[in-house]
Order: sequence, then structure tokens, then C-alpha cells
Amino acid sequence: MLCFVYRSRRKPDTYLYLSSRDGFQALPDALLGAIGEAEFVMDLVLWPQRTLAQEDAAQVLRNLLQRGFHVQLPPPDTRLPFPTAH
Repeated sequence: MLCFVYRSRRKPDTYLYLSSRDGFQALPDALLGAIGEAEFVMDLVLWPQRTLAQEDAAQVLRNLLQRGFHVQLPPPDTRLPFPTAH
């Protein structure tokens, strides 16, 4: 499946996969407001076994087929907010 990847200009490391180029009408208004302006990054051919850096391709495909979009959020920050004493 061909999909289209956009980067949020408001939320660092947040990406939006769409099933159609500039298909922002598939997004709920609240999500569109949270992401803000999105910048086109690339088009991408997906298949269930494709390796993606941070997402499961099969799940992305399911979301694209069911909703028309998939949101990739940044990974959680697991660092402690302060240095630990040893």
C-alpha cells in the first residue's frame, strides 16, 4: 500500500501517515488541532512485514485501512529528570 508521511511542525518527533496525499479530512478535528501544520516528508510503500524504525508496519496498515490515518508519537522519555547518585 502506498501511504504518505507528514511531520508535525508543532509536536517534535510526531508523524502522520495518510492513505491519500493531503487526506487531512480523514483526521478528527481534535487530532488535526493537536498536530497543527503538517509538512510532507515522503511517500512510502508499506506491506505487513516491512521494517519501520519505530512502528509496526502491520499496525500502521490496519489503521490506514480502517481510519485512513496513523499517528506516530515520539517514544516515551525513560530518562530520570535528575542524575542519580551512586
